[in-house]
Amino acid sequence: MLTGNPNIAPANMLGTMSTQKNRWLALLFVSLAVSLVIVDSTIINVAIPAIVTDLDATSTDVQWIQESYTLVFAALLLVFGALADKWGRRSMLVIGLAFFTVSSIFAATSDTAGALIAWRVIQGIGGAMVLPTTLSIVNATFQGKERGIAFAVWGSTIGGMVAVGPLLGGWLTTEFSWNWAFGINIPLGVLITVGVFLFVTESKDAEHARPIDWMGAVLSVLASGSLVFGLIEGRNFGWWDINTPFIIGDWEWPFDISVVPVSFAVTAIAVAWYIVHGLARQKAGKSTLIAFGLFSLPSFRNGNLVALIVSMGEFGIILALPLWLQFVLGYSAFESGLVIVALAVGSFAASGISAGLGSRLESTWVIRVGLVLEMIGVAGIGFMISPEATGWSIVPFLFVYGMGVGFATAQLTGVVLKDVPVAASGQGSGTSSTSRQIGSALGIAVIGTVLFSTAQFSLESSLANRNVPDAISAPIVAAVIDSAGGAISGLEANPATVDFASDAKVALSNGTASAAYLAAGFLAVALVASFSLGASAEKRSATRKK
Repeated sequence: MLTGNPNIAPANMLGTMSTQKNRWLALLFVSLAVSLVIVDSTIINVAIPAIVTDLDATSTDVQWIQESYTLVFAALLLVFGALADKWGRRSMLVIGLAFFTVSSIFAATSDTAGALIAWRVIQGIGGAMVLPTTLSIVNATFQGKERGIAFAVWGSTIGGMVAVGPLLGGWLTTEFSWNWAFGINIPLGVLITVGVFLFVTESKDAEHARPIDWMGAVLSVLASGSLVFGLIEGRNFGWWDINTPFIIGDWEWPFDISVVPVSFAVTAIAVAWYIVHGLARQKAGKSTLIAFGLFSLPSFRNGNLVALIVSMGEFGIILALPLWLQFVLGYSAFESGLVIVALAVGSFAASGISAGLGSRLESTWVIRVGLVLEMIGVAGIGFMISPEATGWSIVPFLFVYGMGVGFATAQLTGVVLKDVPVAASGQGSGTSSTSRQIGSALGIAVIGTVLFSTAQFSLESSLANRNVPDAISAPIVAAVIDSAGGAISGLEANPATVDFASDAKVALSNGTASAAYLAAGFLAVALVASFSLGASAEKRSATRKK
């Protein structure tokens, strides 16, 4: 029985209240940290047309400006997830934020496409430190029902930030310049770092910490890098026969076949070697980047597969839409961001509804509802796209698409990690995040390649139907495709080429529609794969007791 002043709580109760408050404040700043790195993967989408013009970037540069960040992000997530468990999760988060913030300064001041790509690589390293660490912190900090809520907040943050990025980038690009799409990271990075220091408790898995599998890390970088290189550069260097010589400095590729199939062969060898190497280390009792034992959990194994495929469909389409909105419809970067923000509105609306659905439906069914909505939304976008359309005509479909992202992303995170022990949270969250980022990288590479390849074929066909000589059509096609559509305005301003500009708009619209339909196809595959998701450990245990 309590005695004394009833308005004064006991010291241990105050401590508990303080701890609970700090836990949710920690979630706030952890979510802001993941927002920073996720926004950076999308914030430049609507700024890409301005970057193309300012830095004379090619369509291949456009893909690499995206991929250089996403690819390094994906390749190093497992390494830094394991290091965070060993050295301390909060410490790794702070280092990653510092890395990310400083590299943003140099990205913002880049004066060539090559320099921007290089600094995007460094940003990717910082992002790879941040993202798996945030998820690991959430997994280690919350238990039971609170963990589900925390995962929903974390997952919804990712879904929402995918669309907030284009809106913020559009506003900064229109009102200031594309450079501020990176400059905004500097004050935000400092603010988030202070919050992490104040409210996030340090945690590590020192008891189980073992040496890092550096060979596995090298093989994972080699596998993902060679795969994405081949997917992006295939239309440039040739899928089999050589289109353009592959040259590094004074050295030129000496063989009769393109470098691209060789790159794919390197991918296959690296993946096989990685698996053999990892299983051998596990058998010998040594550490591995991936906890191969976790793949015996159906929820973890199949959930990662679904997450990878979902990300292929979700992120690739965001690359195509800003190019169509600005180069075909003539929208400003900010207007493009306003159109795409419908995705964020749908995602945030779904995040509130998904919590209620989660108490009535199995998480796997909520995921399937989300995937169906995403398919409807992105296929509808593809159906509406044409040079005569307006950006607002795709807003309802973007909203539906965002609703699907809100349902699927939040619940999928919980399903993947539901049965993962806390001691393996670093490896589990790192693998989960890697699956998403690899899917995103592949989606950008494949959908980007389909976008530009379809646009090129369409424009070549249109000019051929007009009986335009190759000597005239070839430079026009090259200018439009190499500039990712940026040359259309120049063609339109010249009375002699205004008809060619119309053809170019149709071609880029066809490419964008094809990209949307391909994204819908990926999501359809993910929907089918979602039926392989296993029941949770709790449900299996309850079933056995009956």
